[in-house]
Amino acid sequence: MTPRQGTCGNEVLRVGFIPLLDAAPLIVAREFDFAREEGIALELLRETSWATLRDRLAVAHLDAAHILAPLAIADSLGLTPLPVGLVVPMSLGTAGNTITVSRAVLAGLLRHGADDTLDPERGARAFAALVAERRAAGLEPLSLAIVHAYSAHHYQLAYWLGWAGVRPGVDVELVVIPPSLTTAALQSSRIDGFCVGEPWGSLAASIGVGHIVTTSSHIWKRSPDKVLGVRRAFAAQAPGRTAALLRAVHRAACWCERPENQSELASLLSREDLIGQPADVIQTALSRRSSPGAGAPPSSDGFLSFAADDATLPRRDHAAWFFAQMVRWGQAKLTAANVKAVQETYRPDLFEAALASTAPQPHRPVADAVALFDGIAFDPDRIAEYVGGFTVRVRDGV
Repeated sequence: MTPRQGTCGNEVLRVGFIPLLDAAPLIVAREFDFAREEGIALELLRETSWATLRDRLAVAHLDAAHILAPLAIADSLGLTPLPVGLVVPMSLGTAGNTITVSRAVLAGLLRHGADDTLDPERGARAFAALVAERRAAGLEPLSLAIVHAYSAHHYQLAYWLGWAGVRPGVDVELVVIPPSLTTAALQSSRIDGFCVGEPWGSLAASIGVGHIVTTSSHIWKRSPDKVLGVRRAFAAQAPGRTAALLRAVHRAACWCERPENQSELASLLSREDLIGQPADVIQTALSRRSSPGAGAPPSSDGFLSFAADDATLPRRDHAAWFFAQMVRWGQAKLTAANVKAVQETYRPDLFEAALASTAPQPHRPVADAVALFDGIAFDPDRIAEYVGGFTVRVRDGV
């Protein structure tokens, strides 16, 4: 592998991203010279859809990418076209998604007891009641958008619906739409709601076409989502450049985490070549507040963390939870070989080795790293029992 040379002799790494706030550490690593200081030059390529981004990884147009954590796992399981062989040496923050519905759906939810507290149980019960009401009236199922079949958005939305007894794909329709097109799809009434990363939920609320019902931080306080996916061959053949990339992005994530940098970060991300949305909308999400609609936005504890609570550490129990959801919804089989492939995808060893000389050191996962709003415990060594305990699931999934 011949390294591409950038300015000042720095080696160029091509990294893809989707216009979402959790791409910020990659953007800041380039814009504020964290990458240059580590001896690399980042060439960032913006994509619209996760499918296109994954395909560019597959054909080696990209060395690494801001990518959906479950999509990286699905690649390792051979569930995607042209499996490239990805490893995940770093997470890109936690809990930055919203479940947002149209104003028409909101009216129905309010009738059934929903409010602006973002409480996941209250919102899910109201949603289930609305679904039942529509079914009794002979109306078509509501259509909800996710960004990819292998995404945290899919599994968070399905978990929330399933808790209330709503069957994804049966009682409601799930459709795939790229993140940046979801607000427009809601505005044009092509969909009734979506689960997508910020700033798109906040944008829908700010222009009056959507209302945030709950967030990923309410469903799971420190829920994982995007990761830095690196081609396995690249990580093996260029360990020094891979480590430099991890250090640069981690430093950038720490910069993004600091409250005093939020205004500057919002201004940067609002650029047309990056996210291209108003800085005040971006600022709302960066302030860890999800504005449902009119009025003062309530605080969302744990929402959109870039580096706090070891948000950059790729946790294998998180990977196992995503795999459990794949099994629950019939996307993957629970086999010893698949479990091994999932565990080998996440590489906390690469992350910790790259940051070995930095301080403070990241910590090992805590016992309750997988803690959702319903309090159901998850043991990565007992996936069959976990999945089998859900009433709403694909019955041959285990």
